[in-house]
Amino acid sequence: MRAAPQEQEKLLDLQRIDTRSQQIQHAKRTLPQLAELAHIAAAGDALRRRMATEQGALEDLRTELGRIEADVKVVETRIARDAGRLQNTSSMKDAQGLEHELASLKRRQSDLEDMELTVMERLEEQEGVVAGLEEERTGLLTRRETLMAERDKAVAELDAEAAELAASREALVATLPKDLVELYERQRSRYGIGAALLRRGISGGSNVALTASDLAAIRAAPADEVVLDPESGCILVRTSESGL
Repeated sequence: MRAAPQEQEKLLDLQRIDTRSQQIQHAKRTLPQLAELAHIAAAGDALRRRMATEQGALEDLRTELGRIEADVKVVETRIARDAGRLQNTSSMKDAQGLEHELASLKRRQSDLEDMELTVMERLEEQEGVVAGLEEERTGLLTRRETLMAERDKAVAELDAEAAELAASREALVATLPKDLVELYERQRSRYGIGAALLRRGISGGSNVALTASDLAAIRAAPADEVVLDPESGCILVRTSESGL
C-alpha cells in the first residue's frame, strides 16, 4: 500500500487521539471516587446491620423499663390500698396481716426501683450507642454525596474531552485515504496500536530497536510505501527523526 508521507504522519495524530480516548475510558472506570464509594457502600451495609441490632437492644430495654414501671405502679397501688385498710381496721389479726403484707410490698417496691434504676442506666448507655451510629451514618451519607458530586464532575469533564477528541478524529479521518485508515484500524484492533513513529531506529510501537536487516528493508522502501513494524505489527511512520 502506498500513501503520501504527510498522510502517514497524520496517523500519529490519529493514534494520539485513540490512545487518549482509551485513557479516558480507563480513567472513567478507575476513578478514585468509585473505589471509595464502593467502600462506603460496604461500610453502610455493615452499619445498617449494626444499627438494626443496637436498635433492637434499645427497644428491648424500653420494653423492660415499661414493664418494671408498670409493676412499680401496681405495687404502689397495693401499698396505698393496704395502708388505707390498715388505718381503718380494728382487728389486731387483720392489722398484723396487713403490716406483714405492707413490709413485703415495700421490699418488692425497693427491688423494683433498683431494677428500674439499673435499666434506666443501661437504656441511657444504649441510647448513646444508637446516637453514635446515627452520627456515623450521617457522616457516611455526607461523604457519599460529596464523592458522587466529585465523580459526576470528573465524568462530565472526561466525557467533554472524549467528545472533543471524537470530533477531531472524525475531521482527521476525513482527510486520509480510506484504505490507509482501514489498514490502521485493522492493525490497531489486532495489536492494540495502529501507527507509531520510527525514531532513531527504534519502533514506537514495540519500543524495540529494529535489526539491521529490517532497517535496511525500510530504508530501501519508497517514502510513500506503508511499512509495518515487524515486532508490533503497527504502521511505522518515517520522519527525519527515524535515523534512516
